[in-house]
Amino acid sequence: MKARFLRFAGVKSRARRASTVGLFLTLFASAAHAQGTAEQRRACTPDVYRLCAGEIPNVRAITACLRRNRSSLSEACRSVFDQAGG
Repeated sequence: MKARFLRFAGVKSRARRASTVGLFLTLFASAAHAQGTAEQRRACTPDVYRLCAGEIPNVRAITACLRRNRSSLSEACRSVFDQAGG
């Protein structure tokens, strides 16, 4: 029973990660008025989970959270926001 639950939990995590990729596609499309690249999404995904996980899946709230926490962003994610003018 426990092994079955753990396998289900793993699938749920993969589904969550996949939905996050879609979320970032929308995030950068709306926030920067252009589709973010896979590189940009990779740059900010860890910061969203670290700083703004409670805001998922609300794209506007995630964007606002990242902006509020700009000083705590990784260098890679901060450069994405600098490029986007955010």
